[in-house]
Amino acid sequence: MEKSFLIKPLLGEALPEISFGRGVYLYGSDGKEYLDASSGAITCSIGHGIREIAEAMSEQAKKVSFVYRSQFTSKAAEGLALKLARLLPGDLNWSFFVNSGSEAAETAVKMAIQYWQEKGRPSKTMVLSRRRSYHGITMGALAWSGYPERRERFGYHLVSNPDISAPYCMRCPYGMTYPACNLKCAEDLEQSINRMGENNIAAFIAEPVVGAAGACITPPDGYYEKIREICDRHEVLWIADEVMTGMGRTGKVLASEHWNCLPDIVVLGKGLGAGYSPIAAAVAADHVIEAFEQGSRVIMSGHTYSGNPQSAAAALAVIEYMEKHQIIVNSAKQGTILLQKLKAIQKELPFIGDIRGKGLLIGVELVRDQEKRTPFSKIKKAGAKFIELSFKNGLILYPASAGIEGGDGDAVIIAPPLTITEQELADLIRRFNKACAHFIEWQSEGC
Repeated sequence: MEKSFLIKPLLGEALPEISFGRGVYLYGSDGKEYLDASSGAITCSIGHGIREIAEAMSEQAKKVSFVYRSQFTSKAAEGLALKLARLLPGDLNWSFFVNSGSEAAETAVKMAIQYWQEKGRPSKTMVLSRRRSYHGITMGALAWSGYPERRERFGYHLVSNPDISAPYCMRCPYGMTYPACNLKCAEDLEQSINRMGENNIAAFIAEPVVGAAGACITPPDGYYEKIREICDRHEVLWIADEVMTGMGRTGKVLASEHWNCLPDIVVLGKGLGAGYSPIAAAVAADHVIEAFEQGSRVIMSGHTYSGNPQSAAAALAVIEYMEKHQIIVNSAKQGTILLQKLKAIQKELPFIGDIRGKGLLIGVELVRDQEKRTPFSKIKKAGAKFIELSFKNGLILYPASAGIEGGDGDAVIIAPPLTITEQELADLIRRFNKACAHFIEWQSEGC
């Protein structure tokens, strides 16, 4: 075999080659079938090989694939911005398009910091975030991420340290239970603001449902309502990082809608382009943009491919496809079924400590002892093993971190395309059960 010069996640690793995809399935060049139960990286939300998207991209390519945002606008970018303004709740109307979730998170933070400059309060520059969180792999986004495994190599260069507790009810850092806790994890935000001084805080960034850094940690009722109230009282902008949760993944357009409150800025990615073309967005509310309109009229951010018409056309086609086929309704329906089926499996298997999430974003936390919720030893790499065994059974899952400190627990995420049918869900569960049986065998071997 000819030597590969492609840098892979593990240098020299021999990965199977994918030939094509159809719906929730991928097919290797060797003929093997995989059920993509992670939508790639929680990205391919409408599945693979959708003809309508390919046609829309082809039509745009015949016209123009690139213009620079400071020189021209395009019908595709304008159309996507208008579509999002109509689709997103409240007054989240103003879209800044970039290429990745990391870039979108950094753009949102820049907007928040500059917002206070435009308002004549330049001291508000600090950004608060949670100890269990992930906002991207670039240096800025990583600085606000509470993901020790991804931070440790670059700590010297990271300008921020996440300071807020996550709403991790399974492993409450305070040893309390809901609702007797009175949402102490939310109060942690106020304590941090008081410590650092509200005149220094520009924004609080958080994932409505914690993704890779916490395997779908889902807060209890009232949590975000309290977060919203604290932010408003201390004049701190709330940035909702919905790169993973947005665009219908949790059964609503935005996951933050589950808690009857909206952010000042929302970050979109992954499902926005659904894997068909790289695109992400920072979407600001009217009152945020008003400060810029009355001030400099310039948002100091941007990338060469920002507002790229080729990607915008793909994303617009994705949204139109979702609307036409009521994909978000299906996400809520199938998510309820999947959660029920997984919870039934949990009752039969001692190594599943928790099943959590919303819609088609479900986290499975693995434990050595279900009753005590004791995690596996780090050296066992139980999460990686479970993913390996699932892969051998043609089921693709997504790796996630778990545990209070991060890296001291094992978990996986199940997040199939939002188009999945009940029959395909049954196939997913069948393959998952096979992986569980093989995991039990691995455990019995003393591993």
